[in-house]
Amino acid sequence: MLYGRLAEVSTLDQVIARARDGSGGAVVLRGEAGVGKTALLDAVTVRGGAMRVLRATGVEAEADLAFATLHQVLWPVIGSLDALPEPQHDAVRAALGLAAGTAGDRYLLGAGVVSLLAEAAAPDGLICVVDDFQWVDRASADALLFAARRLETEKIAMLFAVRGDAPVKGVPLTVEVRGLPGPAAAEMLESRCDVQAGVARELVTLTRANPLALGEIAARLTPAQLAGREPLPDPLPGGARLFGDRVAALSASAGLLALVAALEADLDLVLRATDRLSAERTALPGEDTGTWTGRMALAELEESGLAEISGTRVRFRHPLIRSAVHEAATPAGIRRVYAVLAEITEGDRRAWHLAGAAIGQDERAAAELVAAAELARDRGGYGTAAAALARAAELTAEPRARAARLKDAAVAAWLGGRPGQAESLLAEARDQAGVDAGLAMEIAQLRGRFELNSGNAAEAVRILAAGDSLEMLADAVEAASYVGDTAAIIELGRRAAAHREGFLRDTVAGIGLSLDGDAAGPGLLRRALARVGELGEAAEYLWAAAAASQLGESDLATEMAERAGRVARVSGMTGQLPVVLEFVATAERIAGRLASSQAVSEEGLELAREACYENTVAAHLANLAVLAALRGEEETCERRAREALAIAIPHRVGLRAGVAAYALALLDLCLGRYAPAHDRFTAIAAAGPGVGHPTVVWRTAPDRVEAAVGAGDEVAARAALEAYERWSAYAATPESRALLARCRGLVESSEAAFGEALRLHTNPFEAARTALLLGERLRRTQRPGEARTHLRMAWETFERAGARPWARRAQAELRAAGESGQAPSSAVLDALTPQELRIAGLVADGLSSKQIAAQLFLSPRTVEYHLYKIYPKLGVGSRTELARLVVLQKAPVGEEDML
Repeated sequence: MLYGRLAEVSTLDQVIARARDGSGGAVVLRGEAGVGKTALLDAVTVRGGAMRVLRATGVEAEADLAFATLHQVLWPVIGSLDALPEPQHDAVRAALGLAAGTAGDRYLLGAGVVSLLAEAAAPDGLICVVDDFQWVDRASADALLFAARRLETEKIAMLFAVRGDAPVKGVPLTVEVRGLPGPAAAEMLESRCDVQAGVARELVTLTRANPLALGEIAARLTPAQLAGREPLPDPLPGGARLFGDRVAALSASAGLLALVAALEADLDLVLRATDRLSAERTALPGEDTGTWTGRMALAELEESGLAEISGTRVRFRHPLIRSAVHEAATPAGIRRVYAVLAEITEGDRRAWHLAGAAIGQDERAAAELVAAAELARDRGGYGTAAAALARAAELTAEPRARAARLKDAAVAAWLGGRPGQAESLLAEARDQAGVDAGLAMEIAQLRGRFELNSGNAAEAVRILAAGDSLEMLADAVEAASYVGDTAAIIELGRRAAAHREGFLRDTVAGIGLSLDGDAAGPGLLRRALARVGELGEAAEYLWAAAAASQLGESDLATEMAERAGRVARVSGMTGQLPVVLEFVATAERIAGRLASSQAVSEEGLELAREACYENTVAAHLANLAVLAALRGEEETCERRAREALAIAIPHRVGLRAGVAAYALALLDLCLGRYAPAHDRFTAIAAAGPGVGHPTVVWRTAPDRVEAAVGAGDEVAARAALEAYERWSAYAATPESRALLARCRGLVESSEAAFGEALRLHTNPFEAARTALLLGERLRRTQRPGEARTHLRMAWETFERAGARPWARRAQAELRAAGESGQAPSSAVLDALTPQELRIAGLVADGLSSKQIAAQLFLSPRTVEYHLYKIYPKLGVGSRTELARLVVLQKAPVGEEDML
């Protein structure tokens, strides 16, 4: 029976009820040992009606075994694996040890866990319970929490119980489970024993109404103590001491089996190890061990009430019993048990048992831990791999090997989303590297990469510039480009030019030489871009985007970034997807596909926060600020920009600080506040490395020209145009020439230049901006008939794009030109959310729900859920009709992509 938990049960019931209705979620039950978390879980899971229940318990003895808990959770539903998209299917199979893994991707695995749980939830819903989460292995914890953050449209409730302050990252709802209310605690005591009221009150006070402590202590008191005729023990037993006497009362053989079970939960292994250890043990005086077996010892342990058999596992009735068993054993006894367990196990179990048996440094145990780490890493268990490699380093005597293992542990910790641990391990590796120059450079390159992702980008430049390899120079140029340090990029590019010709060398050297005004630079960039057909890696496409950007061809840069995104989603780029999505989101925005950019940045922001990539968080926040500016959402724009700047400026990430500052300037421009916009754009152009960026200055030059003209500063407008002409001197794509022509039209008041821009534009959103500017000029020169055509097109495009400030401006100009017209009819696809629009587009591309789920890290059921909402919104009834509608909507000019 459950006492005094009405409030806690009510909160959990609400989570379960919402999940039953299709709005899944997760909750954490947090409290000290014995406070009743497990009893609460037991009570609420039976209240889910027809909902399926999956249950797992973290086991301290298995906390270092990759995916041990995930195996408990998913094994009952493994028959539904074939319903998953192939990449997710393969990732889950590898994690569960059903197939060999290769370069495991934790994002694919997490999405696979969501998909498998979603399958298990059909048709009535699912309650997934994970008890003792503080002892769940790192790999399982990462996968389960990834799933817990993505349940909004699933019929799944996830309940995590955790002791103390152990972190449960990303689950906002927490139920604090404290001691029972006084009356409930007294009622519980009275139901179990005949206790005097005053004694009951004293026990409740002394135990802080902890249910486990109350029950165990009351059971040990004499009738005289319960009646108040004798004093209570002072002090009362607590923690593991609650069970110390009962553990001590076990026979030697049962105590031995209890110790084995404290170090290994598998029933068969416990029995085998106990039999082997019993055969070694010298009998106590008068003890008959001739017929004593592990099974007899197990029977005694069960009869004591301290443990039970659960399937193929030995399970202590409470974790504190395990602690009591451990405390009762000697260090030598524990090591001997570990040694015997190592003799009868294999794989990662054997590795950890060997490590437990080791005294001092032990290369055999270290080597087996390294092998276990490699296996965990290939299955996507980076957190577990980091722990194994770190322990292997502790057991390694040779300094260089120890440093290499610490370095590998740092990489695994980083890829597992634990940057603090990664940096600590790498610092230790650096101290151990000694005079090995090659290893020192590897460590330095990692330090630079870590710093670039989450720390000071200028410090990353300093670290990486110390290397001479092309890869390290390229990393240094990347870091310098984040800072906006042109001088460093030029110097590094000169150094890269000394390397052998190739795509990466030509790109890195070409960027540096171009910035230095060397005529050879653009030629190298063109030669690099001519090899795009040979590229296959997402990182290579990002370098191609950088080359195109340096040439002033933002449309080609956009195409390359989009390719990088497509490759990253299917290639298992562990840890790098949030970074790639920075550039994909920017590319989508520059192309005018505002809704797609929004969806990509929201996804990237979530992934970056999970991975603790602070500088990538700033990138996505800055892009979201720009999108808010385009929609005229003043409060959102300012908030997002502040959040981005709070990271980017201290971290010297000038590229992202520049974009955030651009968002604020663009907001002023959108709202017709030309003087403040001009001031902001002037400040962006003057900002130095770490707070501004030359690429931001170049890409925003058309806006800067417009703001300067609007503010009446013709000198500044002409200066901005001249700078833009220099930047675009080698640009050859139509869109880049269109933007330059629009700037000339503004500065020179040239209708011919505006007309040229409209002929060249390939980006519908930028074409609408040009049309608006030309329409305004025509109306003010008393040619309203000519103006109306341009203004109407601009109004319709802005409305469809959701760019409300420009739409209002175009509408006002159109009315002034004599056309009051009705608001343009919304495009059919306007009714869709950004995520729905992405799914509809992928359906139109011919992808199945499984394929869409694989690309977007969703479950197939979530894709079907979105399609279920899309069909009535668009008035279609099938995928074929949806695909036809999307194609028709996009065919004429493509504005619909800008939603």
